[in-house]
Amino acid sequence: MRLHDFEDFDERRRGQPGGEDHPPRRRARLDEDHPRFSRRARFDDEPEPTRSGRLTEGERVRLAKLRDDAYTENQLPDGADRWSTWDDAEHGPLPRPDWVVTELAAVDTDLGVLKTGKEADVHLLRRGLPGTPGALLAAKRYRSDEHKLFHRDAGYLEGRRMRRSRETRAMAQRTAFGRNLIAEQWAVAEFAALSRLWTLGAPVPYPVQRNGTELLLEFLGEDDGTAAPRLAQVRPEPGKLKDLWFQATAALELLASEGLAHGDLSAYNVLVHEGRLVVIDLPQVVDVVANPGGVEFLARDVRNLAGWFHGRGLGEHVTRTDELLAELVAMTGIG
Repeated sequence: MRLHDFEDFDERRRGQPGGEDHPPRRRARLDEDHPRFSRRARFDDEPEPTRSGRLTEGERVRLAKLRDDAYTENQLPDGADRWSTWDDAEHGPLPRPDWVVTELAAVDTDLGVLKTGKEADVHLLRRGLPGTPGALLAAKRYRSDEHKLFHRDAGYLEGRRMRRSRETRAMAQRTAFGRNLIAEQWAVAEFAALSRLWTLGAPVPYPVQRNGTELLLEFLGEDDGTAAPRLAQVRPEPGKLKDLWFQATAALELLASEGLAHGDLSAYNVLVHEGRLVVIDLPQVVDVVANPGGVEFLARDVRNLAGWFHGRGLGEHVTRTDELLAELVAMTGIG
């Protein structure tokens, strides 16, 4: 019974036998303007929450869209899995490549898993208008509260601060809401880093869009869906090995000139596509200046990558890792 119904209840009791023998109950009437019914921010300087439950607002909207698509699955043409999510997403930088499909009548077809990881899975996706070949995309989908993810995120998140203390606590305590928030934060961070670096001409895949915890990226591979190999999978001849090292050095220098380090660079998150080295997996990109461990992250990137080249026969007289690291640190503005 609602509190403001007590008044009517007492009136009815007076009309019942014996009702006069009992004193009327205390009348209370609370309406929607009463403070108890007002949803307040926890702190005076904190804006009203825009998220509810255990999902971030962006993820809630994305999942609702997926459910709507599921209900209309029998209406989708060509066996597609969903309508294009372009209209609901954050878009990549301009100028946009010609192969990007922006028509809202396009459909997305999931062609299978390209890669599984601890933090995200990458699917092969085809987007296009019905009856057209469309474009192949890599759909990177970050996991949220059903998995224990980002075991190393504390160090990478140094220098990044959430404005709301409620969100910071949720992330620190790894609540379900906090884990989902972390997943979305990583997706936002990677999309922003890719957009920034692609605009600068860095060897990274073009970021097509971000929708919640899903990124759609340029697919690097063959038309039949065969993905480009990782650097760890190739066995280049000596001349090509040296060329790939200098490509890697150029990528490191470009990041350093922006005050950044990849943060987790190795031969496993670098692709070789048509003889060109392409850096992938940048959710943990590190601001070398703002992060207290920034220089160490940079040094680890250099050591990890140089170690693979050394193992393939490229000498230290070519890599000059100590000199390279000193140059990179100076380029960040720290040295």
